[in-house]
Parts: sequence; structure tokens; C-alpha cells
Amino acid sequence: MEPITWLDFEKVELRAGTILEVADFAGARKPAYKINVDFGPLGIKWSSAQVTKHYTKEQLLGRQIIGVVNFPAKQIANFMSEFLVTGFADENGDIVLASIDKPVPNGSKLI
Repeated sequence: MEPITWLDFEKVELRAGTILEVADFAGARKPAYKINVDFGPLGIKWSSAQVTKHYTKEQLLGRQIIGVVNFPAKQIANFMSEFLVTGFADENGDIVLASIDKPVPNGSKLI
């Protein structure tokens, strides 16, 4: 692991957002959802999330997640991902979302 400075960490915009919409992502190589997330003053953004093993679409609606919002948009199949959903791989490599245990304002920065 390469050490980083505090200034490096401050460049990463890890923000809280609430999932507004979830749809199947048929064009993805691995099973995934398209999610629409409200990041408050930073706007509403789309991303894909390979979280189908642990979450149904209904379980994701209204949930607050942590996203990296300052990466450039990335094309995934026929879809433009506007932020990176954060999570951890379980023992099988399936993604468990990084989560917020108490509500915070959308757009709040991880500090």
C-alpha cells in the first residue's frame, strides 16, 4: 500500500446521497443496477452498482450511500456512470455497500 498525504485524501469527494431510482442494467457484464442518487447541492447523478447479490431494488430505494462524485464520467456498456458507488467485497467477491448509519444531509462530505 502506498501512503498518501492529507491533501491527497482531501481531493477525493466522498459524498452522501439518497437513492431515488433503481433499474436493472441489462447491458452490464456482471449483474448490476442503474441507480439514480440525489447528492443535494451537487445534483442528481446516475451510476451502476454491482450489488444485486445483497440488495433488491426495493431495499435500495431511499437508502443513503457514499459516492465518489469527482471522477470523470465513465461509459459502462451503453450507460454513462457519473459517480462511483463505494462498498466492500465479501468473502465471495460480492459487493456490500459502504453505508451511513444515521441520516445526514445529501451532499455531505466524508471527513
